[in-house]
Parts: sequence; structure tokens; C-alpha cells
Amino acid sequence: MMMTSSASEKPLVELTKGINGLDKVVLREIRGASAEVYLYGGQVTSWKNDHREELLFVSSKAIFKPPKAIRGGIPICFPQFANRGSLEAHGFARNRFWSIDKDPPPFPAATSSRAFVDLILKPSEEDLKIWPHSFEFRLRVSLSPAGDLMLTSRIRNTSTDGKPFTFTFAYHTYFSVSDISEVRVEGLETLDYLENKERFTEQGDAITFESEVDKIYLSTPTKIAILDHEKKRTFVIRKDGLPDAVVWNPWDKKAKAMADFGDEEYKHMLCVEAAAVEKSITLKPGEEWKGRQELSAVPSSYCSGQLDPKKVLLGS
Repeated sequence: MMMTSSASEKPLVELTKGINGLDKVVLREIRGASAEVYLYGGQVTSWKNDHREELLFVSSKAIFKPPKAIRGGIPICFPQFANRGSLEAHGFARNRFWSIDKDPPPFPAATSSRAFVDLILKPSEEDLKIWPHSFEFRLRVSLSPAGDLMLTSRIRNTSTDGKPFTFTFAYHTYFSVSDISEVRVEGLETLDYLENKERFTEQGDAITFESEVDKIYLSTPTKIAILDHEKKRTFVIRKDGLPDAVVWNPWDKKAKAMADFGDEEYKHMLCVEAAAVEKSITLKPGEEWKGRQELSAVPSSYCSGQLDPKKVLLGS
């Protein structure tokens, strides 16, 4: 599977081998941005800007050996987020092998990108034993000419028994940050959030980090910004069909307890996840749900020594 603009250029889309011989697809854009997607988990494990700086965090101790999930990048939580149900934590989509969908139905998203891949996941006999529902999960990963990364998920109920099914979902995105204590998240101020299944209201004018955080923000705006003061970089997350946003950093004690996570790595990562958790999604047979997230990384503008979030959140 290869697409090339001219003989001298590297292919825009290339199927190759990754760690431990696992298949991965590399997407490249002309200006230098790139992304990598493992067929195992349908998981994005790298997103680099046109300066070839890595924008996602993958643990140095990540285990690229099925059935273990890959620690970092953008794991897909489906059909269950966390422990909100009877399945293993975060469901099974992130530790199944997806296939390349060579003949996908047209994606309505207007995109000028030619660097994209369409993946598909259908349940195996084993999956149907633990979650007895027929589905088709189509995932498009695309890289825009400007280097923005877009993930579009389309989940369809393909059952013939007339039964609806219900699921929760998240793009469990691990962002690479310079120093967690220098990072702030804008766009979730004054919102309600769930923590240990209790409901609270966010009081701060921006979210900063000095201890473990694991919160599900509810009814969130379509745009959220992560401001990395030290790197003078802002990540902007735009999302559709995903009303919630999970913010997670394990901090020191939890980091030490995870075998596939370095003891000090919590300082250099932050998960901000576009999600549908509080209200689960129900699909009747033949119905389709769509959830999309678009990630961009922009140089931060400074204003009296502070990053100016209003320009980021209110700008295009």
C-alpha cells in the first residue's frame, strides 16, 4: 500500500514493520509532518510536526507485544471506557488487530489530505462471547498538509437480531509535554466533572498540575487547549460527537506501580481525551455513530508573560 507524488519523494502512505515486527502505517506530508499507526490496536503511536519533533508521548517501557495494550500514543477505548462495565478496562479495541479497509465508504469530512489510512475492526468469535454484539468500527487517520492529525471513528450496529447495543468511548491521547508542572489546560474552567464517580465543579481559572489527576469533564466545548509554557507550544483539540473530556496524569506513586511506564515519565506526559463517557451511546441495528478529533500544535503567543489562551480558543 503506497502512494507517491513523484519518484523522488517518500511515499505519503506506507505499510511497513514496526517494533517486534508489528505492522504499521506511516503517513507523511510534503512539509515534513508524519504520523504512525499500528494495526495492532488501530493505534497512533507517533505524530511529528514539520520540524520532526514528536508531539505524542509513548513510554520508553511500552510493551509492543499482544495482548498487552501499547502505553502511549492514542489508544482507542471501545466499547467501554475504564471500568464502566463488565469488560476489561478500556474495552478490547486497543488490543485487537485491525485491518486496512481498502474500499471504505466515502468519509463526509472535507479533507485536502492525501496522507490517510482507513482501518476496520469487526468482532471475532471470541469477542462475541465477551460482548455479544455485531459491529463495524471504521477508523480514518489523516494528516493535513499543515500537519494536523485527524481521527474519525464510525461505529455501526450490524446486528441482524434486531438488538441495540450501548457503548462508551474515548481517544485516550497521550500528549508529550516539557514539564507537567509548567502546563495548563484551558477551556474546562467552571465545568462539572466526575472524580471517583462523584460530581464536582471546576473552580480554577485554568487547570494546572501538582498531583495525580483523573477527571471526566462533562458537556465540554468543542475546543480545548493545552499550553506548554516551556516549549512555547499549544496543542488544540477540536472534537465532534464527543461531549466529555478526560484529563489524566498518574503522578509519582501510580507511575511507579505501572510496569510499562517509567518512574519519572509522568513529568513529560498529559492525557486529555475526547470522550463519550457519562451518557453512553446506543445504536439500533443499522445505525451509525461518528466521533472525530482533530489535533493541532501551534507556537504559543505571549501576552504580558502569560500565554494568551483566548487567542488560541477563540481563533480559527
